[in-house]
Amino acid sequence: MSDVLHYLVPLPVVLPLIAAGAKLTIGIRLSRLQRGISIATLSAVLLIALVLLFGTDAHGPQVVHVGGWAAPIGITLVADRLSALMVVISSAVTLGVLVYSIGQGMADRDEVAPLAVYHPTYLVLVAGVSNTFLAGDLFNLYVGFEILLTASYVLLTLGGTQARLRAGATYVVVSLLSSLIFLISIGLIYAAAGTVNMAQLAVRLPGVPEEVRTVLQVMLLTAFAIKAAVFPLSAWLPDSYPTAPAPVTAVFAGLLTKVGVYAMIRAQTLLFPGGRVDDLLMWAALVTMVIGVLGAVAQNDIKRLLSFILVSHIGYMVFGIGLGSHLGLAGAIFYVAHHITVQTTLFLVAGLIERRGGSTSLNDLGGLAKLSPVLAVLFFVPAMNLGGIPPMSGFLGKLGLLQAGVQQGTPLAYALVAGSVLTSLLTLYAVARVWNRAFWRTPGEGAVAEPGTVLETSEDESPTSAFGPGQAMGPSSRVRSSDARTVTGRAATLGGRTIATSATLPKSMVGATTALVVMGLAFTVLAGPLIGYSDRAAAELIARTPYVEAVFPGDVR
Repeated sequence: MSDVLHYLVPLPVVLPLIAAGAKLTIGIRLSRLQRGISIATLSAVLLIALVLLFGTDAHGPQVVHVGGWAAPIGITLVADRLSALMVVISSAVTLGVLVYSIGQGMADRDEVAPLAVYHPTYLVLVAGVSNTFLAGDLFNLYVGFEILLTASYVLLTLGGTQARLRAGATYVVVSLLSSLIFLISIGLIYAAAGTVNMAQLAVRLPGVPEEVRTVLQVMLLTAFAIKAAVFPLSAWLPDSYPTAPAPVTAVFAGLLTKVGVYAMIRAQTLLFPGGRVDDLLMWAALVTMVIGVLGAVAQNDIKRLLSFILVSHIGYMVFGIGLGSHLGLAGAIFYVAHHITVQTTLFLVAGLIERRGGSTSLNDLGGLAKLSPVLAVLFFVPAMNLGGIPPMSGFLGKLGLLQAGVQQGTPLAYALVAGSVLTSLLTLYAVARVWNRAFWRTPGEGAVAEPGTVLETSEDESPTSAFGPGQAMGPSSRVRSSDARTVTGRAATLGGRTIATSATLPKSMVGATTALVVMGLAFTVLAGPLIGYSDRAAAELIARTPYVEAVFPGDVR
């Protein structure tokens, strides 16, 4: 069995890249084949990831030296409990988002742009995410980051509208800054330890002078904190994500920040265990939670509100990392898996709200619970999960982190416990506010689109579809009637282009969102096994020995 697992480790990286190349070769022809390749590839990646999940849990970390070049010279890919779990969750949500985006492109009668640009780029993004989770050395981790960031630049600016290009420019500048800091850190680490292989660094870094080691740790964590949107390095996120198409925003919010969180976990446990910056991380976690959720409470647009909540809940994960204890790391791992799924789901629901109501502004919505009961359920379940209502997985993850904070028993830990409770309550208030204004109040109080009405859009955002020209995206500020969208019953027109009506939600989009809602509920039903797995993953991270010995069975020096 171990030999079989060995050969499966590179496939989550290789298969999406091969599929992306095949789709670029085919071009815009054979649309059904194009969609089939994408779905089949990500389904295969998910199945492989599940095999790795159970295999690493039973047989320990699995290592592949690419090209037969042994570490530390060659490229090393390592699947342990943590990385296997992350690949499983990322594969599941990217498959769901892919099906959603296919449904959105078909509903808008816009098949050329998604197949020619979106799908190959999306597969490259998936490969980059998988490579980051499986990377066994810092430089390959950097390469994984650059692959997913390059793909994200394309996805974020699809359609070429002024707002998307402006937000994309901010995102690119911030990403390049974090990548530059990361690359400089890698060079300094190589100069100090003579290697970038993480298993070898785990042995060599303790011999580096403590002051030098602290500087290296702070530089690495700064690069990862920018990618994870840890306050005060998170200001770029609420302005960048909401302008993108709904499926792009969903996968960015669900996955890309968690890649930074994963890198922080790996650095803190494998490279710098018990370092000086644990207290600094805990302070960062506290202000990230509180500032983020206060920003969410002040928002009137659902996408921006969810973006600020995303920043806020990164604080929970950093809380567990800063504690550094077995219980804290287990809670952080469980919460990362939960949050990827729930946050992705809520951004997909926001896309459905925009399609049904013509806007994501709370000022323009109302009565959606009556007009679209299915949409109301799809929002309510993950929203309550995100708010931490017992016995859902959001409550269980937060409870584990609170227990870890109480176990630590320091004044700072207790302050974080209080901050966590406050953040949870304000998160519940924020999502309840969305429910009350967009779903619960009577239709006459909002401005939900009905057949024959006109929805005006801002000049900045008109006309842009999910993947290009065609559908209004972004704020609902009313500027001029020439940019208005007219809903005619079966179709709507914006800027002279016909798209799907707001009144009927495409089945594939609803089905993909429903699947992710069920996946979020499965975390509650299967909480016992998942918490147990997270506990074993945390123990493996703290021990470090299984990882190091899997990469270097002999002398690691």
